[in-house]
Amino acid sequence: MSFSFILQSAIFNFQALLTVILLLICTCAYIRALAPSLLDKNKTGLLGIFWKCARIGERKSPWVACCCVIMAFSILFLQ
Repeated sequence: MSFSFILQSAIFNFQALLTVILLLICTCAYIRALAPSLLDKNKTGLLGIFWKCARIGERKSPWVACCCVIMAFSILFLQ
C-alpha cells in the first residue's frame, strides 16, 4: 500500500484525518522533547508546521492526551 493512498484515504475520511493530525502532534512533541534543536531551527516555512504541532502538543498536552484516549476508544470499540 503506497503512502499516497493512505494520505488520500485520510483526507476523505474525517476520523482518519483526525487520527493523522493527533499522531503528528504527538510525534512532533516527542521529537522536540528528545532533540529540541531539531525542530527549533525551522520555525517558519513548510517545516514550521512541525514546530507548531510540537508547541500544540506541549501547551495543550492534557487536551491532546484526552483526544488520543477518545480516538483510541473510538477506533478499538466503535469501528
